[in-house]
Amino acid sequence: MINLNGKLHTEEEAKISPFNRGLFYGDAVFESLRISTGKILFWEDHYLRLMASMRIMRMEIPMLFTMEYLEKQILNTIIAAHPDAQATKARLTVYRDEGGLYTPTSPSISFLITTETLETPFYLHNSKPYEIELFKDYYLNSGLLSTIKSNNKLLHVLGGIFAKENNYDNCLLLNENKMVVEALNGNLFLVSGNTIKTPPITDGCLRGILRKQIIELAKQLPDYTFEETTISPFELQKADELFITNVITGIQPISKYRKKEYGTQVSKDLITKLNVKIRLA
Repeated sequence: MINLNGKLHTEEEAKISPFNRGLFYGDAVFESLRISTGKILFWEDHYLRLMASMRIMRMEIPMLFTMEYLEKQILNTIIAAHPDAQATKARLTVYRDEGGLYTPTSPSISFLITTETLETPFYLHNSKPYEIELFKDYYLNSGLLSTIKSNNKLLHVLGGIFAKENNYDNCLLLNENKMVVEALNGNLFLVSGNTIKTPPITDGCLRGILRKQIIELAKQLPDYTFEETTISPFELQKADELFITNVITGIQPISKYRKKEYGTQVSKDLITKLNVKIRLA
């Protein structure tokens, strides 16, 4: 089932205008959500990020878009589409409808909710080999627009094609200063000795929902210090661990970058603590 502006449709029935600005110009923002046993994980953080993204995109936020209303729409869609599922993911896309920005009437705002099932309600540790490489064909700009989840993902698409053609599981993106920013599908964390690092928002990385949770948990580890600081490509081969975070997968340990192989102890500890936090929430 597809939720289009609060009404449920089958995939065949759901129709949006081919002239909507999300399709024409990438004039859209979205949230990827993980739902566990009927609860949207970190929903308040997702909602606040969505509202901030809409403001950055200068969208007129409809009065209807309260946290309670959108939560209800997401959960109703999941119940209709996957009534027996214990774990699902949803994508909430908000876009401007067709019309010019320089006309007397601004384009209206619409939303679309799609869903899929997931295998488990909690995060699992993935011990399979996971090799990465740098994507250096194009650079990510270290500006405010890079920190929001918009439909403008051309750089990530091209990086994904590069990874697939060269048999890598993922790629890391660089900003215009040639510093490491993030992975194609999530934020990057680096462990070196007793220090855990992640690039700052000012370097252009996504303001990730799970990034925020992992930072909070990392600061609680007694044997480690945490730094939100710029990471150079040279640090990657000196690191003890690398891992990627996003709200759907959780924590994805990186096993290899070029000739360097990594451990997974910190990522295992953080997954355990993250699942405990979810259960107690």
